[in-house]
Amino acid sequence: MWIIGTYVSALIIAWLAHWIYRWNNPKCNGVLPPGSFGLPLIGETLQLMVPSYSLDLLPFLKKRIQRYGKTFRTNVLGRAIVASADPEFCHFVLQQDGKLFDLWPLDTFSKLFAEESEASFNMPNVHKYIRSTALKHVSGEVLREKLLPLMEEASRVTIKSWLGQESVNVKYATGIMAIGFYAKQMLGYDLEQSLEKLGDLYFTFIEGLMSIPLNIPGTTHYKCMKDRKKALSILRELVKDRVSSPETPYNDYLSHLITDMGKEKFLTKDSVVQIIFAFLFVSSEPISATLTLALMFLEENPKAMEEITDEHEAIIKEREVSDSSITWKEYKSMPFTLHVIHESLRLANTSPGMLRRTKRDVEWNGYTIPAHWGVLIATSAFHLDPDTYEDPITFNPWRWKDCKSNAMLKNFMPFGSGMRQCAGAEYTRVFLATFLHVLVTKYKYTKVKRGEICRNPVLSLGEGFHIKVMER
Repeated sequence: MWIIGTYVSALIIAWLAHWIYRWNNPKCNGVLPPGSFGLPLIGETLQLMVPSYSLDLLPFLKKRIQRYGKTFRTNVLGRAIVASADPEFCHFVLQQDGKLFDLWPLDTFSKLFAEESEASFNMPNVHKYIRSTALKHVSGEVLREKLLPLMEEASRVTIKSWLGQESVNVKYATGIMAIGFYAKQMLGYDLEQSLEKLGDLYFTFIEGLMSIPLNIPGTTHYKCMKDRKKALSILRELVKDRVSSPETPYNDYLSHLITDMGKEKFLTKDSVVQIIFAFLFVSSEPISATLTLALMFLEENPKAMEEITDEHEAIIKEREVSDSSITWKEYKSMPFTLHVIHESLRLANTSPGMLRRTKRDVEWNGYTIPAHWGVLIATSAFHLDPDTYEDPITFNPWRWKDCKSNAMLKNFMPFGSGMRQCAGAEYTRVFLATFLHVLVTKYKYTKVKRGEICRNPVLSLGEGFHIKVMER
């Protein structure tokens, strides 16, 4: 009997050894990039979750780049991925976007941001439609003629509401402002219409976005999914009301989508809800995250605070009426402000990278990336590369002043790059500059407390950055 038991045990051990070998050495019609798939089933997911308590690159990426080079393979949540911090590979992927590569949301993000089939939203004509329609409502002309003064007013109202408060959580307060502004201007929705504010739901949703996807009561992910469901319910009612009242005149992004529902096959009530849900996220998170860092950096750097204040005071002195609204020409005459914004975007890395998936086997630089593998373009590594940016984890807006390095400009991608670059890139910069203009010319602030910096993989400040605001 013991002989049979030994034989069976040996077979099981041999099978497990073969399975583990095949896990770490998947079939490939060529040479795979160097790297490791980690443990069976979970891959290197646990290593990815190890946080960095500094502005530096996530340890997961930094250690593997040092060990394997700028392009390596890994496995996260059972998904084979090639991650790259190589700018040449990045530009190759972007050139072949839609040909050799498709958009690819991780499963968690796919569940959070889309209920329609992934294939439907991955069609090039669908993405082209969404981007082109969005641009019509946040283009330079719209920003110049309509949104700029409205952004200034929203900034004034928001900052004024902070007066008298002993402590303001900048991330939360600016996030609510950004969501409220977009909802009102693009969707015709006032946050005060709902007893359970859409902005609050989005804030808690965003806080739990990068949590471990355990959808059981008590977990952060469960709360995130629950708030997502409530937010979608509010948006569905909004879309339902709009569709049932076509006679009411609107001229916003939502009305554009609803008008096209009969023309574009992929546009349904549900898909419209998913689109505006995603746009509310991308229109608010970069603004709140970047403003939080910018205010923190300025408070910690008196020289930068003095220079940005002088720049905006000079703009006011040039006006015939000092309290007149900001103009597009004035926005374009804020070089140091834009340097502060660019430096804050670079260090924030609100998006750790761009995700793609191979449509078929892809050959590059002697390696083969098998069909249907994920590809992560680690733009955060570009932004923190010491070969491109001297002393990369130091806030230095002056590095952009006489930017003679083509590498700095070529590898600065806070809004993505190529044909899929974020349509709201200029919208975000204008909002950030306008807010800073109102803040430094009318108010001053002091730090109340600042949480510990943590990148996991998105940058956060723990308990947040809290300030007290006073009139100048």
